[in-house]
Order: sequence, then C-alpha cells, then structure tokens
Amino acid sequence: MSIDLTRRVLSSQIDPEKMHDTEVVVAGWVEDVRVVGKILFAILRDREGRIQITVKKNESPKIYETLKSIHRESVIGVLGKVVKSDIARMGFEIVPKECVVYSYAHAPLPIGIIDKVHVELDTRLRHRVLDIRKDNVRAIFKIKATLVEGFRQSLRKRGFTEVHTSKIIAEGTEGGANLFEVKYFERVAYLAQSPQFYKQMMVGAGFERVYEVGMVYRAEPHNTTRHLNEYLSLDLEMGFINDEYDVMRLENEILIEMIDLINDENKRELKTLGVELPEVPERIPVIHFVEAMEILGYNEGEKLDLDPEDEKRLTEWSKEEHDSEFLFVDGYPLEKRPPYTMPDFERPGYSRGFDLLFRGMEVTTGGQRIHQYDLLVESYRRRGYDPRKFEFYFEVFKYGMPPHGGLAIGAERLLMKLLNLNNIREAMIFPRDRERLVP
Repeated sequence: MSIDLTRRVLSSQIDPEKMHDTEVVVAGWVEDVRVVGKILFAILRDREGRIQITVKKNESPKIYETLKSIHRESVIGVLGKVVKSDIARMGFEIVPKECVVYSYAHAPLPIGIIDKVHVELDTRLRHRVLDIRKDNVRAIFKIKATLVEGFRQSLRKRGFTEVHTSKIIAEGTEGGANLFEVKYFERVAYLAQSPQFYKQMMVGAGFERVYEVGMVYRAEPHNTTRHLNEYLSLDLEMGFINDEYDVMRLENEILIEMIDLINDENKRELKTLGVELPEVPERIPVIHFVEAMEILGYNEGEKLDLDPEDEKRLTEWSKEEHDSEFLFVDGYPLEKRPPYTMPDFERPGYSRGFDLLFRGMEVTTGGQRIHQYDLLVESYRRRGYDPRKFEFYFEVFKYGMPPHGGLAIGAERLLMKLLNLNNIREAMIFPRDRERLVP
C-alpha cells in the first residue's frame, strides 16, 4: 500500500466548510491515540497544527488495529475524507481509507511531548529534537527566524549588502583573547570571534554598507544563563557616518521594524508563548558612561565597565525615567573597548563605543571605528599587539577609508529578553557551552 505524498495537505489548509466529504492526504507524527469503545481517535501533528483521525473498528478494522498498536510520535500518512465536525476540537476529522506507517517510534519516549510534566533543561537539551516538537519550543525558533529576516529586510532596503566572511582566521579581532584554536594543516588558526575586520574591509572595498548574519565563537569559560560559546551575531558596518550616533539611530529604526515584523508574522507563536513584545521608542534614550556611573552611585573612574547588576539597575532606571526598556550607554572607557574603537578626543580616556541594554542585559555592542591608518596602528601598538600580524587588516586603511561604524547584535540575547526566556540556551537549537558538544 502506498500514498501519494505529493497530494499532501497541511492541517492549516483544510477548510471543513469547503472541503467536507473531499478526499485528502495528510501526514505527520501521531501525538496521541485514544480508544473509546469501538472508536479510535488519533491526533496527527504536522508543522502547522493538528488533525483528528477517527476510525470505527467495524468499518476499518485493519487501520483501527494499526493505529491502536503504534506508539506516540510514530510517523504516518493517511488518505481519507474530510468530515465537518462540531465535536472535534479542530472543527473537522479525517475518516481514513488508507493508512501507511512510515516510522515506528520506540517507547517509552525520553521526554514527553504533550505530557504536562516539568523536565529539566539539561534533559531537554540532551533530547533536543524531541523537545523542539513541543509547540512552545518550536515557537521560539519560528520567531527567531523572523527576527533575523527582519534584520535582513531592514538593511537591504537601506542599501546594505549581505556578505559572508571566513570563520577560520589567523588573528583574533580583539587581540587574540578567548579564541578557539584550530589545527589548520601545519599552522594554528582560530575560530572567528567576530567578522569585525572583514566587514570594515568591505566598507573600504567600496560596498560602503554591509551586514552579515553568522555564527561567532568565544572561548570564554563562563557557565551562566547569559553566555554561549557559539552564537548568532547580527553584524552591520556602514561608511560615511558623522559619529556613533548615526549607528545608534539606525539600530533604533531596525529594531522597530524587526519587532513589527514579528508581531505581523508570528501572532500564533506569540500567543502560544503568552508573550507581548515591548514597544521600541522612536528615540531610545542615550546616556554617557559617566552619567551611568552617577546614576549607579559610583565615582568617575571607579569602574571601567558595567556588570550584570549594573545593567539591570540601569534598564530599571530607564523604564522609570523614560518609559523605555531599551537604553543606549555611550562613551565607554577606551581601555575596555577593542583597539579599533575611535577615541573621544573631547573626553580623553573615553571612546565612541556604545552598548544597547535591554531588560537588564547588554544585547548590542557598537561604535565608531578608527579610519585613519596611523591612528589605528598606534592604537594596536599601544595595547601591546604586534602591528605586523594585522597588516592584512590595516592595508585598506592605507588607501582611503571613510569614517565608519557598526554594531553586533547577539541574536540569542535579544530573543531571550524579548520572549522572557530563563536561559539563553533556550534560544539556540543546539547550544554550545563549556560542557556541551552534542547533540
């Protein structure tokens, strides 16, 4: 027996009013089977929703016995008629004429799909494919896909070109710290911490405006709810800017459009998660690092960076003072910014680098970059790096580089905070942390 799967329709495509008594092919995973007397009800799940298969034993004894004997999560195909129903939760049921079992699931399942039993995150991640079969988990990654598409759409319409840069590199973008080593034939190479060098080089190559959506790698020995060693970075770089405020204004605009797109395209997923997305202000408030220190009660120079508790307190302040859950902090101390960051010549010791804080967490790092060759080389030398190792990067600065800047959004951090997730690992399909290399 075979069923023509090219005829398959999804649960969302079945209109019981128009398709009553029409023959269709459906297929998916058997989520549950219930037997009431001599009637069997099987719930079939596909990527769009659920379909009830109703089998009377005296009418289809073979199909009845087949569905009665298989375990949850087996994969089947069914040829049958759509029957409008006021009793079925979906408003219709399928009365089968033929049924094919494509895959018999083993039992018991390592984790339940529909059982309302708490499962620890570590167990869920070990059995991630089964975990993602749950509506609320799959919803996270459908929203993530829209988040990334919104980033792409916003930049394309502003004249940005998508680039795809190497993830195997000779030198770290931030001076060689926290790099994963890779054996590269007879040499040592590294996994890229960022596409920073390459996106700047592409600005200087004449593209002017570029962006990249790609994985980046940080060999940081953290084991927290907010760190991953591999994550998706949403990067952009733009030429011919006045200063870092142009970059902040751009991020403000694209965040509005990214969230608008999620609200338009992921209504069902947001409802499944019980989430209402925040409103991005037309102008996200901006404070200087020195002002941030004052708000937090520190003296100038007492701290050179913000810790997680500082970030939390600042976004609480922003919500209270400006009714904004987003807050730009600009002018970080130069010492704590990468050597390609433009100094603030009007405030010695400070930079033209910023972070975007959202709901107590840094989700973006950006700023204006140094575009003058001599100043850039001197910045690296002053930090103790050998400029000869970075000549491949410096070359473009010798031959005409516009004033430019950019940013990198941590996709998982942003998603985590948008959806109120408890752990950043929930925002990555197969997370990589200090302990986890599989699945």
